[in-house]
Amino acid sequence: MARRRQSVTIKHVAADAGVSIQTVSRVINDEPNVRPAMKERVQSSIDKLGYVPSTAARRMSGSRSYLILALNDRERTIEHWRAREGNDWVDQMLLGGMLKCAEHDYRLMLELVDTHDDHIERELSAALASLQPDGVILTPPHSNNEKIIKLLVAENIPFVRIGARKGGGGIPVSMDDERSACLATEHLQQFGHKRIGFIAGSSEYDLSRWRENGWRAAMKDLDLPTAGLLVKGDFSLASGKRAARELLNGASRATAIIASNDQMAFGVLAVAAEMEISVPQQLSLISFENSPGVRFCEPPLTAIDQPVAHTTAVAVGLIIDSLRGMPPPEERVVSPARLIARASVAQRAE
Repeated sequence: MARRRQSVTIKHVAADAGVSIQTVSRVINDEPNVRPAMKERVQSSIDKLGYVPSTAARRMSGSRSYLILALNDRERTIEHWRAREGNDWVDQMLLGGMLKCAEHDYRLMLELVDTHDDHIERELSAALASLQPDGVILTPPHSNNEKIIKLLVAENIPFVRIGARKGGGGIPVSMDDERSACLATEHLQQFGHKRIGFIAGSSEYDLSRWRENGWRAAMKDLDLPTAGLLVKGDFSLASGKRAARELLNGASRATAIIASNDQMAFGVLAVAAEMEISVPQQLSLISFENSPGVRFCEPPLTAIDQPVAHTTAVAVGLIIDSLRGMPPPEERVVSPARLIARASVAQRAE
């Protein structure tokens, strides 16, 4: 019968490196007060012995849980899952967050929270007490929920607010929404479009206002009219359809539309088909998000690519930096977006 291989412990690493267990622990936890030469020495022993730190042991030996908690909107997330529509935001958030956490031997956990719940403090307090995360990532609309922010500040938990700007606590991170809307507007103007409609997202999200502001600023700079070309939506397919009917009726209809997310853009495509308006020959269309569906619809949509994975990775890095005692950045952190050109934009028909 083969002998069971003895597991390598932190004591073995300390003995091999000729240092104390406390020094090995500081290296494993990536603490800032370790000299580079000592860190290299301990890491060499770790690699040689094949030592794998135990997260459970690390949690027991100190005040950290090595867990970062991401909060996402319960209602919208579950609605998309139940409709079998998927949720690319969640997928990308997990992709960026989990990979960045893995670099530092952390774990990312997703928790769904109803931002409209009157008892949200109790619900979130229970999650914090149970999981004891080292940091929290807030996604819209939680990023501007005063009850959530107040609770995290009181608990002294580092947190990042995605889709937020200065003020309100935590570290704000945004995805350059105003400039993204400008890019979309300028792109359509380059194809000769003057009547460029804009479908705004839910007013509950600050980023909806930023995108609208970007469209307005670009239209003003290009000396193009905005009257009758702005319609409020709520990020749903139905609201995209309602907005499209407003923008595509009448003699002075929009010749191009920017939708603030993919679902509303799909609504525009559906209404255009009903009205026998061809895309892109008679109507050009640009969407925000760039979820997988925009590549497979007909025609494939030109879209503003929202760097959700990169932004979440940035958020994780900022939390870990905060735990190491590094001061937060003075200016808001912006993850730049980019426009992906596809077949839904064409020269304006005369």
